[in-house]
Formats: sequence, structure tokens, C-alpha cells
Amino acid sequence: MRWSRRPAVPDARRGREEPQAPAPPRFTGPAEYRILHKYLRDRFADTVVLTFAQIEDLLGCALPDVARLRLDWWATTDEAPSAQSRTWTQASRTAVPNLLARTVMFDRVSV
Repeated sequence: MRWSRRPAVPDARRGREEPQAPAPPRFTGPAEYRILHKYLRDRFADTVVLTFAQIEDLLGCALPDVARLRLDWWATTDEAPSAQSRTWTQASRTAVPNLLARTVMFDRVSV
């Protein structure tokens, strides 16, 4: 038995474009942090807490030593954001590290 396609029927909707969701902004942070950015961007929860080990698993490499020792590595500044802070700011998040617990809380920024 041979399948046949239905003849094309003009559609009244043809010519009208369906509204599309805007594409997420292009990520401009370091390439090695792209997976973390996507992970944070795509999470539904307003708060995501990750251990340093979980972040390293996502990155596929170790965090720099300074990330384990200094709060300012995680800081987000408007005037000159660091390369790594663009990872979470472009995912509409802020980072609040707890260096003793080796965790970071990423909160969604209210728009």
C-alpha cells in the first residue's frame, strides 16, 4: 500500500506569523562557564544552591583557588562585571557564596 499526502490546502492563517518567544540573550562570559550559565538560566526555581563540587562537575574543571578563598570573586558589580560573574548575571541570578560551607546560593533577580 502506498501512502499519499493530502493535497496542500490554503490555510487562512498562512501569511500570519506565529508569535515566538524571544531568544535568550547571547552568553558573553568565559566559554568554560557556558554550561553553568545554561544550568542556572534553565532552572525553574528562584533559588538554586550548589556546592563547589557540583559547580566543578558542571564546569568539568576545578574552580580557581581564589573562588574558595575570597567573597569578592563571586561579587557582581554593575560598572565592570568580572568574566565569571557574567555567568550568573546573564542568567538573571545573583551569587551569594558561603565559603565555609563551600556552597553558593544563586537567587533569581526580580525583573
